[in-house]
Amino acid sequence: MVFIDACFKKYTPYTPVWLMRQAGRYLDEYKEVRKQAGDFLSLCKNPKLASKVTLQPVEILNVDAAILFSDILVVPFEMGMDLGFFAGEGPKFANPISSAQDLMKLNENAYEKLNYVYDTIALTRQNLAKDKALIGFCGAPWTLATYMIEGEGSKTYAKSKRMLYQNPNFLHKILQKITYNLKHYLEAQIQAGVNAVMVFDSWASALEGDSYLKFGWQYCKEIAEFIKTKYPHIPVILFPKGIAGFLDKIDGNFDVFGVDWSTPLSLAKEKLGAKYTLQGNLEPCRMYAKDAMLKGAKEILDLMQGSAHIFNLGHGMLPDLPRENVIALVEFIHNYKHS
Repeated sequence: MVFIDACFKKYTPYTPVWLMRQAGRYLDEYKEVRKQAGDFLSLCKNPKLASKVTLQPVEILNVDAAILFSDILVVPFEMGMDLGFFAGEGPKFANPISSAQDLMKLNENAYEKLNYVYDTIALTRQNLAKDKALIGFCGAPWTLATYMIEGEGSKTYAKSKRMLYQNPNFLHKILQKITYNLKHYLEAQIQAGVNAVMVFDSWASALEGDSYLKFGWQYCKEIAEFIKTKYPHIPVILFPKGIAGFLDKIDGNFDVFGVDWSTPLSLAKEKLGAKYTLQGNLEPCRMYAKDAMLKGAKEILDLMQGSAHIFNLGHGMLPDLPRENVIALVEFIHNYKHS
């Protein structure tokens, strides 16, 4: 698989490409399946339909990897948190964590209740072309903790950060419980058939450097170490969004570093390119205009010439991006000849 070879810094005949949120509302085919499911969580819990939307971007776009269709919040949901998805408002937990009693109520082994995810993986791997990789994933402990403490997405993360500074030991206990579940969740995904795993730390930029390293990155590294020790043949991708200011502090036993669009790829290459394959980092909104999209893609491909690289966006696909531009982007990358 060209994607797996790139993860391990092996020679590839072209730059492999996949796109974060490549299964989504910009595809009519996705919208049709979503309608059949009834709501988002029901889609995540239906292996047949979740597998269908996992495969759609590979068939439509010809990307080099499928990424499991699910949501990072299924883990806290199965830990016992009351999760709802609301149109225009996003996900919300009705029972956020604020006390030791709240934490004690949460299921220690939530990963055992996520069989619908593992069934989706098995079904997808069975129907996915052998030369295409299947990526499993989870949310990072810090990102999941913010949702579980705030009760929803936040602009200030005030409750989570107040806990970090007022009661750091309690926050570590929350993070440890999440981390334990995520290690075994990713392990079960590997056993079900994924070829690589990715950890999304979407809210990494909410913390200053030292705090992030202690309460965020430390736990990402712990998950990566667990997987790499037991499954060295499985690439681990870590994606902490918005931490360009302290790339020189990044270390750990993983294979691919996901670069968000706000981080100059040249800086990531300078600081991390010798050690890790880099993944990224086209600004998603460039895809609204084909010329801007292809110009950005060419700059990225030229910069990474001769270096281990997987092409991706610097964050997720937006719901109203023109699908013809997405198809053109993948074709451009596959056919690109370095000057």
